[in-house]
Amino acid sequence: MKASVFLKAGELAVKEVSKPEIDGEDQAIIRVVRSSVCGSDLWWFRGISNRPANSLTGHEAIGVVEEVSSDVKDIKPGDFVIVPFTHGCGECVACRNGFEGNCVRIAAQMNAGYQAEYMKYMPANNGLVKIPGQPSDYTDEQLASLQALSDVMATGFYAAKSAEVKVDDTVAVIGDGAVGLCGVIGAKFLGAKKIILLSHHADRAELGKEFGATDIVSERGDDAVEAVLKLTEDNAGVDAVLECVGAVSAIEQAGEIARPGAVIGRVGVPQTEPKSNQLFLKNVGLRGGIAAVTKPDKEILLQAVLDGKINPGKVFTKSFDLDHIQEAYEAMSNREAIKSLLIVSDK
Repeated sequence: MKASVFLKAGELAVKEVSKPEIDGEDQAIIRVVRSSVCGSDLWWFRGISNRPANSLTGHEAIGVVEEVSSDVKDIKPGDFVIVPFTHGCGECVACRNGFEGNCVRIAAQMNAGYQAEYMKYMPANNGLVKIPGQPSDYTDEQLASLQALSDVMATGFYAAKSAEVKVDDTVAVIGDGAVGLCGVIGAKFLGAKKIILLSHHADRAELGKEFGATDIVSERGDDAVEAVLKLTEDNAGVDAVLECVGAVSAIEQAGEIARPGAVIGRVGVPQTEPKSNQLFLKNVGLRGGIAAVTKPDKEILLQAVLDGKINPGKVFTKSFDLDHIQEAYEAMSNREAIKSLLIVSDK
């Protein structure tokens, strides 16, 4: 089968590799229909973080189940499924408390190789989310939104949940990439009244407004902080901040625009940690991490897509086939695409 392989920083290739096989319990082989490039993939693509040479790439997909291990009862061949990037056993203390991304039993066995014609996924019973019907039942636009549920929409929603967004809250979203834009959707979905998107790009800001942002702050640094505070009651700051970048400067900025007692929901993959005492001095909470959107949450988002209430697939502004995986990564790295969609196989 064809699969994307990491060669070195800035370089990938599509190679012929062995098709995965069932070799254990709670497994499924999936024919990938759509995959995508994640913003976190750019860390190793740009050489900022390390990745083993010749490793398979990708962690977001939707597809059709081809085969399951004998112990799998909830999923069967022919099912159309969301293949999430986080997963858990569903039974350990972490999973029971809603943090399947930190499953203590199988967290060390993260799935990989989603940017391929076929992939193996575990745990099939607990992790895969069924989509009604078959890929051919959906338009390309709907498939894009379903693909967004495998990671980016779920992550944006997790940022909003981690920030404890409530009805009528004033919320700030730091980061106008695909996760930040989906964070806007998540905040609106949870009932936020005012959503302030910090964005420096006109096309992303426009999409953010379509998704529900009420205000756009395009300033940078101290000017951005001042602009956000002016949009809040008593210039005190926002009720919740969604940090969707991962840079130290973003965490520190979140602390500056949060009102006393606010909560910051962080999902940006961090490279270093902030040293500021700002959060302590303002009683601001900081929580989040690897998105741990539970299966019921994924099903809530799935229903919202099926009902036409949300359309996160619009974050995919360029599409590529698997043979052009290099161009898909370069488009995101060069900010020519908000997010790159991979059309791996026909419906």
